Amino acid sequence: MTPRFFRPFRALAAALLAFFPVTAFAADESAPGCIPPVAQGLPHLTLAAATPKPGPEQVAITYVGHSTFLIESPAGVRAATDYNDHVRPSVTPDIATMNKAHSTHYSANPDPGIRHVLAGWGRGGGEARHDVTLDDMRVRNVPTNIRDYGGATDYGGNSIFVFEAAGLCVAHLGHLHHTLSPERLLRMGKIDVLLVPVDGSWTLDLDGTVEVVEAIGAPIVIPMHFFGQATLNRFLDRMSAGHDIVREASPTIIVSRTTMPPRPTVRVLPGR
Repeated sequence: MTPRFFRPFRALAAALLAFFPVTAFAADESAPGCIPPVAQGLPHLTLAAATPKPGPEQVAITYVGHSTFLIESPAGVRAATDYNDHVRPSVTPDIATMNKAHSTHYSANPDPGIRHVLAGWGRGGGEARHDVTLDDMRVRNVPTNIRDYGGATDYGGNSIFVFEAAGLCVAHLGHLHHTLSPERLLRMGKIDVLLVPVDGSWTLDLDGTVEVVEAIGAPIVIPMHFFGQATLNRFLDRMSAGHDIVREASPTIIVSRTTMPPRPTVRVLPGR
């Protein structure tokens, strides 16, 4: 059943998805770097450019707002995910990833300066396949399904994007609508930082969200896609038994392999 909030966007979304161009890339059949050996309607917001920079062997992760993050590698490669026309960083990323659940997760007019624009859905009903390396950052996807506007299943309509840099794997779940099969978990590999939607309704319900977080087992979990503190706190309450909860003062954190927390931690970033 279509959530009432999204119904006005149905015709617009269909038209935009039919006509705006995205850049497609063939998948690299080599094993992803973090795969274990066993198996290879929002206001327009912008992020101020002055954010902390990662040093050697570090990755900077900045929460722009809603479901959008900016991820920066030691060499200065910037990736924005979910890149869209409503909430985006003020800097032009080198790589932009998008999902198509609705217009706050994709752009009809991506900045022409972006070198790689990666759509999380396939063309003509197929699944998207991306495996792109730019300098010291690698970006690949694991397709998932979404509910379409009529309540049916849109197979391959969403992607989990995995960003590899500085020996770390950062996964953005996109607009995830279902729990993950063992096959998808294996394709994701060992994830160090998980960016997870916690709204509990438009994506997964709360039980499903917790199941996915626990199945992935990332040392750092960063919530996104919540609508008010009550929704966020409901997720934090559920996670507090097995995770430390840290509320950050800055929307940017610097992470590295050597600073992974000894106990799984939910780090709440203030969106701008």
